Amino acid sequence: MAPRRAQIAFSDSAAKQLEDLTTERELHALDRTLVAISVNPEIGVLIPADGTRPELRQYTDEIEDVRVLYFITALRTVVVVAYIET
Repeated sequence: MAPRRAQIAFSDSAAKQLEDLTTERELHALDRTLVAISVNPEIGVLIPADGTRPELRQYTDEIEDVRVLYFITALRTVVVVAYIET
């Protein structure tokens, strides 16, 4: 049985950034990045914070030239994307 993937959700600002992606290359690169995060939500590096929750993580795929900031929900079943950079 394959491991369960986390669902991907977008904050309002990330959804707006997603709407602004126009090229097939950008969309493909983001898709590959989101698959990697959904398979292993803890793949991203924790961003130092003041102890507040949720903890933000940063995942950068230098090959695809994508950077995503996100947090994982308490049950680790949903990843909420807060920021997209391509």
